[in-house]
Amino acid sequence: MDTSFFSRMALELHDEPTAERTIERITEFAMAATNCDDAGIMLVHGRKQIETAAATSSRVAESHNLQIVHDQGPCLDAIEGAPIYLSEDVGDDERWPLWGPAVAELGMHSALSIRLATRTRRYGSLNLYADRTNAFDEDDVAVATIFVSHASVALAAAHNEQGLQRAIDARKLIGQAQGILMERFDLDADRAFEFLRRQSQHHNVKLRSVAEWVVANRALPAAEFAASSPEGGTSAAS
Repeated sequence: MDTSFFSRMALELHDEPTAERTIERITEFAMAATNCDDAGIMLVHGRKQIETAAATSSRVAESHNLQIVHDQGPCLDAIEGAPIYLSEDVGDDERWPLWGPAVAELGMHSALSIRLATRTRRYGSLNLYADRTNAFDEDDVAVATIFVSHASVALAAAHNEQGLQRAIDARKLIGQAQGILMERFDLDADRAFEFLRRQSQHHNVKLRSVAEWVVANRALPAAEFAASSPEGGTSAAS
């Protein structure tokens, strides 16, 4: 494959605005880079918590779901076992005696699963499917392995950027709530923040949620957080 493909892919994945769109583009590039008929990305949060984050067809999502039902399959194993699993005939693969025949009934007979991960985090697996047996050769595995390296970095960057943006948004919201409390109840910044923090701890909600309510209602948290207002006898400064 032309090396310019990977350069273009890396740039385009980097430019995607959200992690969700990055994931979708990864499957699109996988279809172009390898000899597959379908592709999907499985994100795993523990063995029993699976998310089909992207799929080029409904049968890909069904294949992922069957792995949870039978607790076996290459997509899951690529997360917890070896980083690459290749099945040339899923219907006759002894490693997955329940999952394989069920997937073969969906019309998919070859599978290639590769771990999506950086050095510090495992995200899930990229899973490629072909309608025929013996569809993937050594070149496909080599290309897919290079492809996954680029995709993993792009996915990590997208997650980090979204996490940073959420943190920035939360700080802005908390600052706005502090300003409202300072203006309406004659508090300084430290006492306003301490009030928000106490409400968060007492009612077991995120500090951002308390701040969001204050900004939306321009008042002390009342109904949603069962907090007494100064008129009710409990001052924000207390």
